[in-house]
Amino acid sequence: MFIEGKPFTAVTVKLPKTNFMAVTNENGYIMCGALDVALLNDKLAARKIIAGRAVGVRTIEELLEAPLESVTYEAEALGIYKGMTGKEALLRMA
Repeated sequence: MFIEGKPFTAVTVKLPKTNFMAVTNENGYIMCGALDVALLNDKLAARKIIAGRAVGVRTIEELLEAPLESVTYEAEALGIYKGMTGKEALLRMA
């Protein structure tokens, strides 16, 4: 998929009673509520993962439009912040 001409990969995995969704490029990703931002910031800090989490989303389109509920420290360093839409965050990762 492309967002403002920038390439991204969108993934949806249909699970029992829920869906797992992520949109990614070579720099980082946004995900549905399954993402554990605290784990990325604390236990996996050395990996410097750029990521954001949106909750209550059921489709990729909703993930792109939803405000991020939390972001990693590395995402913050790029100017990605809580409340920014997933689409805005991805464009900062591009």
